[in-house]
Amino acid sequence: MIVNIDKEICTGCRRCASVCPVDAIEGKQGEAQSINEDKCVICGQCVQICSAYSSEFEEDTTPIDIKLKERGMLETVKEPLFAAYNMCDVEKVKNSLRNKKLHTVVQCAPAVRVALAEDFGLELGSLTDKKLAGVLRKMGFDRVYDTNFSADLTIMEEGSELIKRVTENSNLPMFTSCCPAWVKFMEQEYPELLDHLSSCKSPQQMAGAIFKTYGADIDNVDSKNVFSVSVMPCTCKKFECDRDEMNGSGYKDVDVVITTRELAYLIKDMEIDFKNIEEQKFDNPLGDYTGAGTLFGTTGGVMEAAIRTGYELITKESIPNIDIHSVRGQNGVTRSSIDVGDIKLNVAVVSGLENIRPILEDIKNNRSDLHFIEVMTCPEGCISGGGQPKVILDGYKKMAYDNRKKSLYTHDGECSVRKSHENISIKKLYEEFLGEPLGEKSHHLLHTEYASRKEKC
Repeated sequence: MIVNIDKEICTGCRRCASVCPVDAIEGKQGEAQSINEDKCVICGQCVQICSAYSSEFEEDTTPIDIKLKERGMLETVKEPLFAAYNMCDVEKVKNSLRNKKLHTVVQCAPAVRVALAEDFGLELGSLTDKKLAGVLRKMGFDRVYDTNFSADLTIMEEGSELIKRVTENSNLPMFTSCCPAWVKFMEQEYPELLDHLSSCKSPQQMAGAIFKTYGADIDNVDSKNVFSVSVMPCTCKKFECDRDEMNGSGYKDVDVVITTRELAYLIKDMEIDFKNIEEQKFDNPLGDYTGAGTLFGTTGGVMEAAIRTGYELITKESIPNIDIHSVRGQNGVTRSSIDVGDIKLNVAVVSGLENIRPILEDIKNNRSDLHFIEVMTCPEGCISGGGQPKVILDGYKKMAYDNRKKSLYTHDGECSVRKSHENISIKKLYEEFLGEPLGEKSHHLLHTEYASRKEKC
C-alpha cells in the first residue's frame, strides 16, 4: 500500500480516523489502527495529522534504520518516524539521475513551491519557485519543467469540454478530474455518476504524456529513454501515475512521483544548500505558465482558471474582472452563479471530500441545477495535501495554509499573463503538435476513461 500505519508505533489515538474522509481507518481507541484498502482514497490526511512517533531510545521496537528501509526512505533522513506514513520513492529518482542512458525530466506542482521552504527553516508559505528550479537543475535533471504549464493545458481541454457539455446540455454537472483521490472515490462509491467526471487527465498526467512525445521531439531523444519524475503535494498522485490507462505516450507517462517532503529528503541527502541556491527559471517551452495555472494549488483555483478562459472563449470578449473572489472556496461548499454572455453558469467549489455526498445525492435524484463543480479531497486543496511538509502543532496549521494560499494568489497577480489561453507556449503546442482542444490527438494523449471499482469493495 502507498499509505500505511505502523502498528508498532501507533498509539490508537484515532486522530487519523477523525480526518479520514471515507472512514477507512479501523480499530479501537487505544489499539493500533489499520487502513481498509478498499475504502482508502490515499489522500494522506492521516499522514499529515499523525503525531505518534518512534524514538531511538525505545528498545522493544524495530530499529529505525530497518524502518527507514521498509518505508523506502533514505538512511540520511533525520526526522522522527511517525506511525502513519506513505511509501517513499526517492531512491528511484536517485537511480534515474545516475543512469546516463536516461533523459530525466521533472515537473513540479504549484503547491510545492509555497511549502517546500518550510522544511528548510523559511517562513510558512514562502514562495520559492526560482529556488526550486535551481535545486532541481543542480540535482542533474536534463529538463526542469513545470506542472503549471500543463495546468494551463488542462484548462484548454477542460474549458472546451465544459462549453461543449453546456451547449449540448449533456452529462451536467461536470466535475473536475484533477484530484486522483476524488476520482478514486467516485469509482468506488458513485460509479453510476462517472459520466459527470471530466474526461481530462490531471495536469500531472497531461504533462507526462507531452514530455514523452512533443518534449522528446524537441530534445531529439527517443521517448523510451525519457524518465519522467513528478514532484507533488499529494500522496494519491503515486497511485494515479501507476494506473494502467496512463500511457497515452506509448509508455508509462509519469515514471515516479515523489512528494514535497520526499524532495526535501533528497535535497538534504545531496547536501544542496536550499537557502542559498542560485535562483533560476523553469525550462522553456514546457515550463511556461500563467497565473491561472498557478491557482491549481488551492481550492477554487481550477474553477477560477476555467472561468477566466471559458468566459472569453464563449463571449469573445475580455472578462470584466479577472479576480473571481466568489469561487475562492474555504472549507465546505462554495456556490455561485457566473454570468457568461447569455449563460448563467451555476458552479460549486467543494473542499474536503466529506462535503460532496449531499451534492452527489442531489444529482442522482435530479435535484441539481449546477453546471460545473470543482472537488478537492484535501481540506484546503493541494496546499494541504498529504505529501506536504507536516505541520505538527495544530495552532500553526491555519497559518501555514493561509500563507501558502496567499503566496499562490500573489504569484498569480505578479504573472504578466494570467489566462491559460494566452500562454504563448500552449498556443504553439496546439499549432505544432496537438491541433485543437478535444481534437483526435489531444483526446488520445490528454483524456481518459474511468471505470467502477465498487465490486471490489
